[in-house]
Amino acid sequence: MSEKRKASIQEFREMKKKGKKIRMVTAYDHPTAVIVEKTEIEMILVGDSLGMVVLGYDSTVPVTVEDILHHTKPVVKGAPNIHIIADMPFMSYQASAEDAIRNAGRLIKEGGADSIKLEGGLNYASTVRAIVKAGVPVMAHIGLTPQTASSLGGFKVQGKDAERAQELIDSVVALEDAGAFAIVLECIPSPLAKMISERLAIPTIGIGAGPYCDGQVLVTQDLLGLFDRFVPKFVKQYAQIGQLELEALNRYAEEVASGEFPGKAHSYTMKEEELRKLRP
Repeated sequence: MSEKRKASIQEFREMKKKGKKIRMVTAYDHPTAVIVEKTEIEMILVGDSLGMVVLGYDSTVPVTVEDILHHTKPVVKGAPNIHIIADMPFMSYQASAEDAIRNAGRLIKEGGADSIKLEGGLNYASTVRAIVKAGVPVMAHIGLTPQTASSLGGFKVQGKDAERAQELIDSVVALEDAGAFAIVLECIPSPLAKMISERLAIPTIGIGAGPYCDGQVLVTQDLLGLFDRFVPKFVKQYAQIGQLELEALNRYAEEVASGEFPGKAHSYTMKEEELRKLRP
């Protein structure tokens, strides 16, 4: 593996031109970031998915800017040579452009992120433009947007009919024009993702959008088999670490109960003459 170096936004665009796929995963803590740093993965998203896979919420909606900041800082320290994207949580950018700029700025200045991501289509192009103008790089996110999933009819594939698909196309064009450097396409039909990817000069990052996007992202807990409340159709589990963790913890519990652990190999001793000096 070659020496790792953080890729720039311009290099991501060059990767698209050359047909080189961009790879992104999520991370919410230092140990995970350290492991990702050792791979060839170019991007880490500190996503508001942490609400479900780390904090135990039923959705991403309760996640706050403070939560994202708290989890971004250790990721930045653990992966200094990876482009770190911090998610803008629900209601951190919807109220006004001023709110959006302020919160985006905090994620960069206080959290140490390289860029931010926000959900929303055509209606948020002006917000993207304002944040970019303030000097913060923005990754957009359309299709299934988990923060507003209830208004989209739940966690369903988006853009299956021509009218909705055209809305998504119009959105990505507006978001690119507003200055977004990349766009996440979540849960949309593969042919539509292909059309969008070919239409844009900026990279598309797919999650449940098929193989034609310029890159892919998965939640790390999903791909490692650490989150079992539900497994989306688009997730491929590359390991079953959750099961291994369960087996290890059960073995530990059994060995403590039986007295097998700790054994001599895991215990410290002292010289016999020093021991004899003690008064019990």
